[in-house]
Amino acid sequence: MKVTPLAATTPGRLRDTLLDHGWNLAQATAAAEGAESGAVHATGLDQATLERLVLYAGGKLGLDVLTGADWAVIGGSRARLSALARPWGGPPELAGIAHAVGLALQGIAPSSWTIGRQSLSLDRPLLVGILNVTPDSFSDGGRHHDLPAAADHAQNLVDTGADVVDIGGESTRPGRPQPVTAADELARVLPVVEALRHRLPDVPLSVDTVKAEVAEQCLTAGASIINDVSGGRLDPDLLSVVAAAGAGLVLMHSRGTVADMATYDHAEYHDLLNEIIAELGEGIERAVLAGVTEDRIVVDPGLGFAKRVSQSWWLLDQLEALTSLGRPIMVGPSRKRFLGAATGRSVEQLDVATATACALAYERGAKIFRVHDPGPARDALAVAHAAREPRSVAE
Repeated sequence: MKVTPLAATTPGRLRDTLLDHGWNLAQATAAAEGAESGAVHATGLDQATLERLVLYAGGKLGLDVLTGADWAVIGGSRARLSALARPWGGPPELAGIAHAVGLALQGIAPSSWTIGRQSLSLDRPLLVGILNVTPDSFSDGGRHHDLPAAADHAQNLVDTGADVVDIGGESTRPGRPQPVTAADELARVLPVVEALRHRLPDVPLSVDTVKAEVAEQCLTAGASIINDVSGGRLDPDLLSVVAAAGAGLVLMHSRGTVADMATYDHAEYHDLLNEIIAELGEGIERAVLAGVTEDRIVVDPGLGFAKRVSQSWWLLDQLEALTSLGRPIMVGPSRKRFLGAATGRSVEQLDVATATACALAYERGAKIFRVHDPGPARDALAVAHAAREPRSVAE
């Protein structure tokens, strides 16, 4: 007899093992997902619920249950957690927590993202290249401010691995001198969208804006994605514009205004992860009510936005929890200060750290990666993807 372990961090291994034994793909995938381990954290529980939870979840279902005065951490395979999540299958007094666990487990990120008239596959990592056309961006302000330089840089982003080009005309850099008007932002961004639509006709274009007027004109000019760093908070009309155009939408978590969302002014949380999930959920609800269909929505946890260094690291580690929202996850760790704090390197030297953070985020459920330099991130993500899906690599 020989027994070999299958690592919990690579459920694809179990799926492939079952395929080798003759299982069909649907059966093998379902079994692998069910065997994957996980945990949920419940708070606000009374003593009677805690006692019943230990007896039922820990005793009958074989889950690991750790408890405190009013909380519990419940861990085990996804299949066993799913059994706990059936309100009809357990003790009536646990119906409420069963429903809550079900909501926490329900999200399995979609395998595609609908933008305009096309669908982008998320079966492998998707890279979004950053094109700042602002004079004051924290990383590359002023370098691509004129149209020829912007177009050349967009071409370089695509040549080095970007699947999408994200164009931004308003910096969120702390301490920027004054707000940018819609007219000024359009003067920076719109000519670039128009030029790139001709130069890179097959490359999806995203516009990083919080303004409905900017979004509307850029979508008309050929962009197919709006990346709203306010999560739809600052200009509700933007969501209606996206809905009318059938565009893709990125909702990033942040707090405050464009002027202070990248500071620590709003970085006080009682429960970081749950508050971010709740606030992103509110953003999704606003977008859907405005007419944006869910298949067009992507969420971004906003690393570095209203988050201290330690909070960004915690969020990166716990990123998989955001899959409970049921939407694809995009991350933008590129050249952020939490990477500089860990490496001691300057902003211009953080592309390798960025690539490493992208690979870590991919392992934790992210599908889309917004970066300044696609080259290192492309290679790091190719390695991470090959480790999870070795059969995708040509012999």
